Amino acid sequence: MLRLKQLLFAGTLLLAFACQKPVDYSQAITDGHYLSEAQNRITEVIIHDIFSPPVAARIYSYSSLAAYEVAAATDPAYASLLGQLNGSDPVKFTVPENVYPPLASLAAYYKMGTALIFSEDMVTAQRDKVFEELREKGIPDDVFEASVAFGEQVADAVKAYSSKDNYHQSRSFPKYTVTGQPGTWEPTPPAYMEGIEPHWNKIRTFVIDSAAQFKVSPPPPYSTDPNSDFYKEAKAVYEAVINADKEELDIAMFWDCNPYKMNVKGHVMFAEKKITPGGHWMSIAAIASKAANADWKKTAEAFAMTGISLHDAFVACWDEKYRSKLVRPETYINQNIDEEWVPVLQTPPFPEHTSGHSVASTAAAFTLTQIYGDNFHFVDSSEVHYGLPIREYDSFMQASSEAAISRFYGGIHYMPAIDEGVWQGRQVGELIWSRISPETKNLAENK
Repeated sequence: MLRLKQLLFAGTLLLAFACQKPVDYSQAITDGHYLSEAQNRITEVIIHDIFSPPVAARIYSYSSLAAYEVAAATDPAYASLLGQLNGSDPVKFTVPENVYPPLASLAAYYKMGTALIFSEDMVTAQRDKVFEELREKGIPDDVFEASVAFGEQVADAVKAYSSKDNYHQSRSFPKYTVTGQPGTWEPTPPAYMEGIEPHWNKIRTFVIDSAAQFKVSPPPPYSTDPNSDFYKEAKAVYEAVINADKEELDIAMFWDCNPYKMNVKGHVMFAEKKITPGGHWMSIAAIASKAANADWKKTAEAFAMTGISLHDAFVACWDEKYRSKLVRPETYINQNIDEEWVPVLQTPPFPEHTSGHSVASTAAAFTLTQIYGDNFHFVDSSEVHYGLPIREYDSFMQASSEAAISRFYGGIHYMPAIDEGVWQGRQVGELIWSRISPETKNLAENK
């Protein structure tokens, strides 16, 4: 009798399980929300670990590329960038049947991002929390494990690609030596930091042929003669700061993006860490993706292409910075015009020409325009976390133009550095989109 009851009970359980409908987890991840969360955490770590603007762009680019490659491996509408990018070979991934692609993409981002920063625990803590949240949405264990494993496999391929870009070798390259020659860059107060990344032009580019492909016009010949073009450019910066109105000051502060600002109050010196220029534009990519109701694949595309554009822009810009080695306005003005003058923004620790904001912002804005269109209104809340208000723009190029001129208002760049930087960034952006494509239909047309 007992045996019969046990069999009946077991049969009832089997029938109950058989009647249960499989959990539909297809909507667990639909848009780019989770990718944006992952990116935000990477930004926080970049700030915490104090990575310079060029290095930060490298971190964003490879992390986003890993997430994007999952989209390319699982959707025929997207073309793999591995095989299109400089120094990369095509990789054919075998996608297991039970992989949930958006989860795999997220896993790839976390795996690659963690490999590029110092404070890994800050990233893994958020990853674990997000993964637990997704498990609670009903993703079966076998699907979950297969998806994470596949995403990490893709990340490993991107990591192998990143390992050959000369970054690690450059960590042992010699530091920049101040020459003391008239008109050349020298460290500025209050921290008097040494020149950052003087060998960044030796980092492999993603698309452009070389760091020097788009050489800009040189700055005006250095001179202390009040009638010279150089003196007049410096005088223009001097007067712009003195006569700046509230709107110009607001613009300067909004686009400051100084990853390591040193403050001095009396005998106390303390650092204030902020988002990098690349971090600001990656945030804009996330904001635009959300505003466009983009799915996770389109968001991954926006992140990857923006990251690639930023990376190549910084390589090109830094090549010129350490070729011209031009003195900053603060140094020149204090020595030749007004020794008490200070810029609105703290002068960054690297040479002046060209403006990194101008190059990187223009390249990123060009890329986002290709993805989401020209007349794209968005509310930029990137700096709210750092105590600044929102600003609104009717296009990405409008925002990049404001980012560029902000360095003049802030007193840290002469106008030629801005004008030439905008030109250089445009060239970088245009070349990238003429050579590679994240969408198979456009790739076929390019070929």
